[in-house]
Amino acid sequence: MSGNTRERTALRLLLTGGGTGGHLFPAVATAEQVREVLPESSVLFLGTRRRLDRDFLARSGFSVKTIHSYGFKGKNLWELTKALLVLPFALLESCYHIVRFNPDVVMGVGGYVTGPVVAAAWMLRRPTLIHEQNSVPGLANRKLGRLVDRICLSLPQSEKYFPAGKTVLTGNPVRRKIIEAGRKRSGGGGRRTLLILGGSQGAHAVNEMVVEALRGGIEAFSLIRVIHQTGRDDEQMVKEAYEKLGIDHQVAPFFTDMAELYGQADLIVSRAGATTLAEIGVVGRPAVLIPYPYAADNHQEKNGAWYVEGGAALMFVQSDLTPQRLAEEILRIINDQNRLDAMSEAMKKLGIGNAAERIVDLCQELARK
Repeated sequence: MSGNTRERTALRLLLTGGGTGGHLFPAVATAEQVREVLPESSVLFLGTRRRLDRDFLARSGFSVKTIHSYGFKGKNLWELTKALLVLPFALLESCYHIVRFNPDVVMGVGGYVTGPVVAAAWMLRRPTLIHEQNSVPGLANRKLGRLVDRICLSLPQSEKYFPAGKTVLTGNPVRRKIIEAGRKRSGGGGRRTLLILGGSQGAHAVNEMVVEALRGGIEAFSLIRVIHQTGRDDEQMVKEAYEKLGIDHQVAPFFTDMAELYGQADLIVSRAGATTLAEIGVVGRPAVLIPYPYAADNHQEKNGAWYVEGGAALMFVQSDLTPQRLAEEILRIINDQNRLDAMSEAMKKLGIGNAAERIVDLCQELARK
């Protein structure tokens, strides 16, 4: 596009990142905001060749291009060698797509593919920004912080990892349907509803813990409705356990309409991934957090600490938690309406519902410059 940027009614935004839903969901939320406030805009997602990423983004209505790129962290010698050999090619591919799409701004949302794409944008002197979801940045974002024009943060603790003067606390963009779920409650048919989110990684330990917890307090839990996202491997095991226990349940490996489930939930048991926490914050639901113990730099526990300090959640280290203790804590909260209300209000105060708006405003500011 040519002409004075200030006169444009549209934005050409190139988004890059991927590898987990935690990276992709904020990208989708940002794109939704661009299209809503600047409907003539063009958005391109430049990502990995992973089928999970491509399928998810295609369903979300993105225009998607891919490059060859591999991660460095936690890899063996062969994988590291392959990643290094492919890196120059990834930079060339990135330059090709950037020149062809001609974006006003290039934004990285995390994941190893962010590195070559944002570095290529910097080499081509395109305005750049990155978004960091976690309290402890990943390797790609930590390195890119020196190059980019702006760094958007979800949590204030991560500011110390980046150059002074570049960071802006925007929050973590949440999809519009989930923001709307926070404004209403769909209810669980008169019963209290417990929502269990195992997460895409490490769901098995949470699934087993919850099933044992409910089995140990079966009389009390018979009055509670359970919605349980199990991940791929444990659906049958969890479903059979609930059927034997006679618990009112809804079980699936993954749920596509999370907005509806959040609307029904009275209490959530979850891992402490940044995007899940951002969604829980926006909908204002109390939480019991069990951080994934093998997350890089223990970032899930550090993510959760922000919500615990704010009075919105309880958090337990997985190795220290027993099914009996989990059952006691769930019942203590879910049967106490005053505590549910207090934790819900605390969670709403920590949620940032206009994160996508803040990021799009920054994109427009960079495009004007």
